[in-house]
Amino acid sequence: MGGEMIALAHRVEAIPNPNGTKPVTLSWPAHALSPNARCHWAVKSKAVKAYRREAWIEGLRAKWDKLDPAVGLIGLRVVFQPPSNRRYDLDNCVASIKSLLDGLADALGVDDARFQLSAAMGPKAPRGAVVVSLE
Repeated sequence: MGGEMIALAHRVEAIPNPNGTKPVTLSWPAHALSPNARCHWAVKSKAVKAYRREAWIEGLRAKWDKLDPAVGLIGLRVVFQPPSNRRYDLDNCVASIKSLLDGLADALGVDDARFQLSAAMGPKAPRGAVVVSLE
C-alpha cells in the first residue's frame, strides 16, 4: 500500500503548474491537528512541529525557496485526498493544515498572511494526502 501512495505522489508532482513550479504532496494531517480533536497540549504541539517541518522540507525539495515571490498575495491551491470514503468537512480540513501553511511560508521566506487559499476535496488516496500548488 505504501508503494501506491509514493507512486501517486510522484504522478501528481510530475504535472507542472502554469508558473513552472511542482506541486508539493504532503501526508494527511494527524488527528491531533483537527480543530475537533481533544488531546493533551503536548501531543498537539508535537504534531504541529512535525507537520510544519514536513511541509518546510517538501517546500525546499520542490525548490519553492528559489522563487522570488512578488509583493502581494500568493495563491495556493490545496487539494485534500482523504484516506477513506467517509465525508470530511472542508472547513475542518483547512483548519487542520495551519502548521503545513506555516512550513510552506518558511520555505518560501514569506509571511503566511499573504496566502490566498482555494481548497477542494479530491479523490481518495491510500493513507491520505494533501497536494498544494502555487497558482
